[in-house]
Amino acid sequence: MHIIVSQEIETVCPTFVGAAVEAQVVNTPYSQELWDEIHVFEDRFRQELTTESLKDLPSIAATRRVYKACGKDPSRYRPASEQLIRRMLQGKELYQIDTLVDLINLASIAYGYSIGGFDADKFVGDTLTLGVGREGEPYEGIGRGMLNIAGLPVYRDAEGGVGTPTSDHERTKITLGTTHLVVLINGYDGNEQRVAANAQFIQDLLRKYAQSDGGTVTLYRYQ
Repeated sequence: MHIIVSQEIETVCPTFVGAAVEAQVVNTPYSQELWDEIHVFEDRFRQELTTESLKDLPSIAATRRVYKACGKDPSRYRPASEQLIRRMLQGKELYQIDTLVDLINLASIAYGYSIGGFDADKFVGDTLTLGVGREGEPYEGIGRGMLNIAGLPVYRDAEGGVGTPTSDHERTKITLGTTHLVVLINGYDGNEQRVAANAQFIQDLLRKYAQSDGGTVTLYRYQ
């Protein structure tokens, strides 16, 4: 999978660095051991964070700044990592979807980055381009219906948008039948070391819970 970072993104976030994890996997409906790990983070966050201080985490704060620079209100269209941790802090359970989605959510809350997970066999073409959403661009968020993605960072394949830091697209979503996984970590804080560590964390989770060898990691930025 080839990933291009557009000049649109470079303009609003010249330090952006992303990581792509690509792996062969086996998905399952549920993993109790994985949820035990998730609950550890829930307990820690409830002791250390509030819904206000959450916004100051470097990875989340950087994503919010990029939203504002692109013309999007980050309090109305919250980055996914913020949505997940905020839900925990409100005393609500995270949605349980399936093992792959659940482990990606764990990776997102553990590092604070908005992470997209995709069934790579549903991509059209072999290239994804990270740009900015346009007014009137059609986009169906998973479980959210049609979203206005104007001003949101968006990955596009040859057919159109597949992922934003707020919601991924129905067309390329993970299902129980997914065997070819691509995970994209969005490092709008420019912290390459932390983005790479997040990717390694995902590889470890895939080895533990998805019958995978962890696949490969590729870092990418504006060229």
